[in-house]
Amino acid sequence: KPEALRQLVLRLARENPGWGYRRIHGELLGLGRKVAASTVWSILKQAGIDPSPQRVDCSWAAFLKAQASAIVATDLFHIDTVFLRRWFVLFFINHGTRRVHIAGITRHPTGPWITQQARNYLMDLGDHAESITFLIRDHGAYFTDSFDAVFEAIGVHVLPTLPRVPRMNAIAERWIGSCRREATDLILITGERHLRLVV
Repeated sequence: KPEALRQLVLRLARENPGWGYRRIHGELLGLGRKVAASTVWSILKQAGIDPSPQRVDCSWAAFLKAQASAIVATDLFHIDTVFLRRWFVLFFINHGTRRVHIAGITRHPTGPWITQQARNYLMDLGDHAESITFLIRDHGAYFTDSFDAVFEAIGVHVLPTLPRVPRMNAIAERWIGSCRREATDLILITGERHLRLVV
């Protein structure tokens, strides 16, 4: 009996790394095993298992790192030309490879236009689109339900960022910053064609 109890305690600890000795003690009581919490603590300590619960990292950064190969992020940023015309650039970036796909450039980013660019992007990816599991996007009004539906139709989970939390889409935001610092801020852009070449 003591060996069976020991094995049960160790099994509960191995299968539930977030449980400490008190939680395991409670589960044992629920199973009808009357044992002291200090006994559970001793069994874990003798087996070289920390009696306090391991803190599983459930942070957003840990999620992004673990799922990088299956995440694509998208965003839209604007560039003002030398003639004071504002152009918007829609892009997608793969978290795993950091490969950037410029989906389109327009003066008027509307919901239907962005949805069509999403369809075009998936068609360009072909069979590689199946590797996408998550799409990160911000809460812009141009990202409509129909935009989300394009990705959800192939089984992609769309993850909108929280308002005013740019770090949730940090890789896309960082690319925008790099694009501006290293290219568009250093060159006087004359129009769409020039912007497309520069970007």
